[in-house]
Amino acid sequence: MARARGANAIMAASFESTYGTPPSTGYRKLPFVSSNLGEEQGLIPSDLLGYGREALPPSRDVINNDGDVVVPIDLRNFGNWLKLFMGQPVTTAITDGQQHVFSSGATNLPSMTVEVGLPEVPSYGQNFGVRGNTMRVQMQRSGLLTATLGLIAQGENKLSATGAGTPAEASIERFSPFQGAVTRAGVALASVTSADFTYSNGLEKVETIRGDGRIEDADPGMVMMSGSITTRFRDTTLLDQATAGDPVALTFGWVTDADRSLVFEVPAVYLPRAKTPVTGPNGVQATFNWQAAKDSVSGKTVIATLRNNVTTY
Repeated sequence: MARARGANAIMAASFESTYGTPPSTGYRKLPFVSSNLGEEQGLIPSDLLGYGREALPPSRDVINNDGDVVVPIDLRNFGNWLKLFMGQPVTTAITDGQQHVFSSGATNLPSMTVEVGLPEVPSYGQNFGVRGNTMRVQMQRSGLLTATLGLIAQGENKLSATGAGTPAEASIERFSPFQGAVTRAGVALASVTSADFTYSNGLEKVETIRGDGRIEDADPGMVMMSGSITTRFRDTTLLDQATAGDPVALTFGWVTDADRSLVFEVPAVYLPRAKTPVTGPNGVQATFNWQAAKDSVSGKTVIATLRNNVTTY
């Protein structure tokens, strides 16, 4: 029996028509960097007295299945994760492909079955009832562009053979960090050295009493979008905006060409007043830890637009 290796691990996912029921078809192979999905069940030490100093057997606690999955931000596969977090997009045809618009605030969010397979053993962890809670993205000048996804699942089936069959596979075309841009009111923001943002569905586990120790579901709460922007201090544009207290429209995105791009539009961003500390002889930087709210025009906190050649999600 061979030992399992991460290089050969396979992630396959399919959207569920019924929460917590793994589909038999429709799986897609998704690229990933790391995953710690899987059920865990803790132990509770015994509290009984009168049996001496030696320990009595512990009791089993409830079952939890939540964790982070790190995935590349790419042209085609990332749309599946956007659908998990924001719901079905509005898709329209463009010159050479399709435009998929994902919007925050959907009343009902989809769920997935995500299978992580280790074929050498073989062992396949079929995580069902997976919902998207948090999405964290770091923007910088170089490196590899990834998103850290905080997921909450209902449970896991341990299989000796894959339940995903032969999953469909889309070609991987990653966005590069140097293709990124941050804009303010439609104009590129100058001297940004780094930026990050976190999107959250505020999921709340429905922890009902049931025989299998698992959660009943995970209900969406308030949408939250926040992040930070670090800039070299060269003008007072953002400081003036923060002092005024009025919201500003920001976008965070990566563009390959007119038909291949991913842009997160945050139409109502509130900036705090930030220090401009001088810590040495080099450049002075200012960091703005911003928060977003619902825009009065669109009624949305964030809108993600993905342009590619995928027909539908």
